[in-house]
Amino acid sequence: MKKLIKGGYVVDPATNKDGLYDILIEGKKISKVDIMIEPKADMEIIDAAGQYIFPGFIDMHVHLREPGQEYKETVTTGLNAAAKGGFTTVACMPNTDPIIDNRSAVEALERKMRGNKVNLKVIGAATKGISTDQLTEMGDMKEAGIVAISNDGKPVPDANTVRRVLEYAKQFDLILIEHCEDLSLAKGGFIHEGYYSTTLGFKGIPREAEDLIVARDIALANMVDGKIHIAHISSKNAVELVREGKRKGINVTAEVTPHHLVLTDEAVSSFNTSTKINPPLRSEEDRQALIDGVLDGTIDIIATDHAPHARWEKEVEYAYAPFGAVGLETAFSLLYTTFVKNNTFTFRDLIEKMANKPGEIFKLGGTLKEGGNADIAIFNPNIDWTVEGKTFESMGQNTPFEGWDLEGVITTTLVKGDYAVKDSQVVR
Repeated sequence: MKKLIKGGYVVDPATNKDGLYDILIEGKKISKVDIMIEPKADMEIIDAAGQYIFPGFIDMHVHLREPGQEYKETVTTGLNAAAKGGFTTVACMPNTDPIIDNRSAVEALERKMRGNKVNLKVIGAATKGISTDQLTEMGDMKEAGIVAISNDGKPVPDANTVRRVLEYAKQFDLILIEHCEDLSLAKGGFIHEGYYSTTLGFKGIPREAEDLIVARDIALANMVDGKIHIAHISSKNAVELVREGKRKGINVTAEVTPHHLVLTDEAVSSFNTSTKINPPLRSEEDRQALIDGVLDGTIDIIATDHAPHARWEKEVEYAYAPFGAVGLETAFSLLYTTFVKNNTFTFRDLIEKMANKPGEIFKLGGTLKEGGNADIAIFNPNIDWTVEGKTFESMGQNTPFEGWDLEGVITTTLVKGDYAVKDSQVVR
């Protein structure tokens, strides 16, 4: 049966839609978007009155922990969490166990996706085993389905290897998503180097550890005309380096996480290990630079860096806890509550960064254009809720926003016209 979404407020900067529209879905595709579409007997009506309709969100930075760490997350639980958050496509990072650095590993994950509703895209490692300087067979992995390459969790080891990765990746039109951290400068650190690292007596990671690698990699992308995407940018100087790179016409893009936009290193003083994140939460000055980068287009994408851990792994002394926090189920409500409600960001800003731009950069759709896949999120801004990790679809409960009161929930997620979330519940 066809589906007709009626009475909702559509926001899709890519098609310049910002107003009341009806959307007709036939099969897996959007067949029509118009101000008024007459209901017919062969249509299921989805009443979206008072709600917002967006292109399904695309998250280019997710850790699903499978293979190897299924006690933290599986493909299925991660994709259910994505659906709950309005994400219709997620891309998983390759730093699993074993690492996704060959065709067989990519194909195995593709098989895991079957039976799940949310689209899963795989990111292959840039170098074998991640820590080595031996390039992966990118063409082979591209044929198997990867959409980008990355050594996330670590930077590509050295400048010459980055150069070779960028040159090789260019042959297959692949983007290098780079974790920018000078490991020698960051060594031993686990929070931002600043006031709180001094007062708490914790070893800090200076923002320069990020800046050095961002500068290196933008210069190398310029040298070989390659494509570089800066993952989870966190420092003000890195934002400026990306801004300057774009001004010079270098093919550089960047992403920021919701937690880096919302929190500062002050949160670490709670000793909540869910605030231990890499790159670390930084200063208010850095946070403001990230917000400015979103607003002026320097930062292209908002990605969650969803990083689930088992409860027992985080229930240790701060220094010994692993880095990372979950984010798929809180991202949009958190950003709406924090930034849209006070007019810092508009809905258009968020939809551009969470759907249009990732879709454009990585060629994954991300709009509500007629003829495109019916990947759609419907958001009710009038429902308040309190973050409780124990209610997450994700196996990870490690959220720094536990107990926060947020506004607005995803009530419906459609993936290729099929319900992934209906009435705010995951369809299994």
